Amino acid sequence: MKKYFSIITMLLFLSNCKSQSLNSTAEIDSQIKSSKPKLIVGIVVDQMRYDYLNRFYNKYSEGGFKKLMTKGYMINNAHFSFSATKTAVGHSSIYTGTTPVNHGILANDWYDKSSKKYINCVGDTRYKTIGTSSDKGQKSPYRLQTTTISDQLHLAQNMKGKVIGMSSKDRGAILPVGHTADAAYWYDGGNHGKFISSTYYLENLPKWVVDFNNSGKVENYINTPWNTYYDITTYTESIEDNNVYEQTLKGEKTPTFPHNIPELRNKNDNYSIITETPFGNSLLTDFAIASINAEQLGKSSFTDFLSISYSSTDYIGHGYGVVSKEIQDTYIRLDKDIERLITHLDSTVGKENYTLFLTADHGATHVPQYLIDNSIPANYFDKNKFKAFVKEVTLNKFGTEKLIENISNNTIYFDKKELNQLKIDQGIVQQIIADEIINYDGIYKTVTARTLQTTNFTEGILSHIQNSYNQKLSGDVLYAYELSTISNWYENKGGTTHGSGYNYNTHVPLLFYGKGIKNGASNSYYRIIDIAPTISTLLGIEFPNGNTGTVITEVLK
Repeated sequence: MKKYFSIITMLLFLSNCKSQSLNSTAEIDSQIKSSKPKLIVGIVVDQMRYDYLNRFYNKYSEGGFKKLMTKGYMINNAHFSFSATKTAVGHSSIYTGTTPVNHGILANDWYDKSSKKYINCVGDTRYKTIGTSSDKGQKSPYRLQTTTISDQLHLAQNMKGKVIGMSSKDRGAILPVGHTADAAYWYDGGNHGKFISSTYYLENLPKWVVDFNNSGKVENYINTPWNTYYDITTYTESIEDNNVYEQTLKGEKTPTFPHNIPELRNKNDNYSIITETPFGNSLLTDFAIASINAEQLGKSSFTDFLSISYSSTDYIGHGYGVVSKEIQDTYIRLDKDIERLITHLDSTVGKENYTLFLTADHGATHVPQYLIDNSIPANYFDKNKFKAFVKEVTLNKFGTEKLIENISNNTIYFDKKELNQLKIDQGIVQQIIADEIINYDGIYKTVTARTLQTTNFTEGILSHIQNSYNQKLSGDVLYAYELSTISNWYENKGGTTHGSGYNYNTHVPLLFYGKGIKNGASNSYYRIIDIAPTISTLLGIEFPNGNTGTVITEVLK
């Protein structure tokens, strides 16, 4: 009798354990599902310097940048860790968690030494435009050699959940959402004024996109003069409106407010002019809100992903510079757009159902002439004179000008046939050229491909150059300009640019907000490539396959 009682007791005990185990597993499954956000929103602001957050802080509303800064988690010391700080490279690195070493996007356009011609980062003639009759939709992400966060999210969910990218620029829409996106949309200006896509993604535009294009929103914005949002006399964070450091729109005599957009549109490529005003950002915000509604983002049992890249900030930054009234007004207005977006996400997706991060693809240098006039070292670099100098060097050293096949993106490419005829070791030729051009005015550092393949640089500008170097795609000698030096194209026209490994190009905002994110701030150094593994960890998915970033653990709850 005792024997039977013991058996029954044991069976009851095991049954109870099994029940508890099942309950525990169910609880864990429930916790995992509830911990994941319904929607990830990635925002990249093209050419946003870190200091814009603080310089214009008192002009921001409580619901835009300030909300992200005070209610989310703010990284104050986030940098790109490479020198090719350009739009395509920045976007690719943010979403892949690595640098050109692995993802293969060297610039917006670069010289392809195999085909011996320039190629576009997203150009792909195998596909057609949908939405207009232009060729602006002949694009795809096929040159991107690694996966993105959203690719990994799709893989983790067996291709369930929606992934959508959007921007005024094709590269800003395509590269962030990788190879498996459901759709990517960008703006076709000229005589079209519509958002378009590529047959890589879709055969036809969804009805909501067609309706948006036909809504008259573009026409309303483009028929509005651009004046300052607040009284211009309160814009004390900027220099005087009429100055010699800025470019003008075609048809303007001075670079001053108000900018009569309706009158100037026909001289500035018609509908394209909207991208050179803050209204381009407002239009994109309208489009993003329309996509959230129509695609029901954040409403399914799977996690969706929305990438938004604001590009008007870059066009305006190039034209007017870092300390202009125009750039200040652009960020004041962008702040209002960010507030509109957050408010809409709160009301439709729910405050506790989405996670948002905001960063930039690169910064910008002050206009060199402005620095020069204020006794700060700066310079303009004449690319044509430099090319002539390099050819003269090869003629004197090797008896030929044909050795140099191409010079672009701070890289010198050799003609390999000419190089073989010299019957000199390639590394020696590279080093001779590097040693000669270091003496050229405006050049700060030179390094050979051979050195980058055999030496590991862990800090300084050479480490940034190394992180931009792709052994298969890059050239033979790479170089960096001196600080605050840009192409002389801007010298007489005003304006500025980016594309170096210096702080003013690498230091950008990094803000996390929403589900799974702590409230706080950090002054610790982080790389922008750390965003991808951090968001991947939040989602509980595999990192992008080329990832070299690390998780920012202090951001996550």
